[in-house]
Amino acid sequence: MNYDQILQNVEKHISLDAGETDYFISLLEPKVVKRKKFLLQAGEVCHFTNYVHKGCLRNYTIDDRGFVHISLFAIEDWWISDLHSFLTQTPATLYIDALEDTEVFQMSKANMEKLYIIIPKFERFFRIMHQNAFIAQQQRLMQNISDTAEDRYRQFKEKYPRLELRISQKQVAAYLGITPEFLSMIKRKMAKS
Repeated sequence: MNYDQILQNVEKHISLDAGETDYFISLLEPKVVKRKKFLLQAGEVCHFTNYVHKGCLRNYTIDDRGFVHISLFAIEDWWISDLHSFLTQTPATLYIDALEDTEVFQMSKANMEKLYIIIPKFERFFRIMHQNAFIAQQQRLMQNISDTAEDRYRQFKEKYPRLELRISQKQVAAYLGITPEFLSMIKRKMAKS
């Protein structure tokens, strides 16, 4: 397994020496998630935070009417989990599944706690990751409340360039909170202007 990508991700925020790098890698568990298979289901406890090495995952909820509401796509070089479940070790409210065959590096809660003790600078790394996740979720919530569907679609295209070529229009629409038909109308309107 090639660890260069995840190490570059970490080194955006902290520097590691060779021993620290080796210890960090020793705590990672590679996993392959086949397309349409679950990494986590609502009701299970989220035991891992996941770094996407290759592929695409989504995290989502399903409402009482059976509608899927996607809160996040995690593509290469992104981290994903049900953060509340992972940090509190309580049942998850989110589903995480693969939209493509996906390779992840997983870190368990127990290994994360060991990492904090052995290499305290990882507390800084994961604090930054969690702060960024909180900010992104807050921005997304505000966009869903105040922005038009057309604006949300533009923001999706900026946040996830070229992802639209990898996933179905139905998935994009579920992320935007609209129907696939309405998304088609938006695309036609934007193509004309």
